[in-house]
Amino acid sequence: MPIDEIKLREHFAHPPHDISLDDIDLNRIPRHVSIIMDGNGRWATARGLSRPEGHRAGVDSLREAVTTSVRLGVDVLSAYAFSTENWKRSAYEVNMLMHLFATTLLKELPLFHQERVKLVFLGDIESLPKKTYEVFCEGLEQTKDYDRMVFALAVNYGARAEIARASRLIAEQVAAGTLRPQDINADTVSDNLYTAGLPDPELLIRTSGELRLSNYLLYQLAYTEFYVTDVLWPDFSKWDFLRAVNSYQSRDRRFGGVKS
Repeated sequence: MPIDEIKLREHFAHPPHDISLDDIDLNRIPRHVSIIMDGNGRWATARGLSRPEGHRAGVDSLREAVTTSVRLGVDVLSAYAFSTENWKRSAYEVNMLMHLFATTLLKELPLFHQERVKLVFLGDIESLPKKTYEVFCEGLEQTKDYDRMVFALAVNYGARAEIARASRLIAEQVAAGTLRPQDINADTVSDNLYTAGLPDPELLIRTSGELRLSNYLLYQLAYTEFYVTDVLWPDFSKWDFLRAVNSYQSRDRRFGGVKS
């Protein structure tokens, strides 16, 4: 979709001293930006608040990331919200997160309608609590025909589980006689992942300074540029997003080759 220049300039008005929209080449915006949202708990603890308060504060940053992505003309924004390992957290925190997912999605649906953002989910959402799953399905249905940007939220997601699931799906196709083993290639695997039909991320942003992937999009991130910031997720702003894009545009992306 074409960039709305007026809304773009309004969104990035009054820049800080170190970054502005003029630093960005609008013709080289990454098609798919993915975010590992980290640091909600530490943000809350540093302020004497409960962990749930940190997660609630993180919703505001995610809303701004969605709007910023739309303004910049990003095709796909994905975000890691809840991993398969997060079930190990306290029952109180898990239940709060499930409630927060449902209530937040209902609250943010008007934004998706306004900006024509299509919602998709990465992960096994059928295993989520009934109310959360029903709200997610409603979001999928209401936004399925939108074409301005895709927002892919990873919930109950783990990359190893995703690859195992893709392997099972491919094995079933071979067993059914619809796929020959010798025809299996990288595209076959991609077509059976949760991200089927989406471009691989070109830029991965990880907040809070952690230097690990945390079982996230292990297959899809093969040639992704990483941007790690010490900023905790609830403090992550549109300017931090712009800094990440600026860093991405400074990279020499050779994909294993050598430029002549």
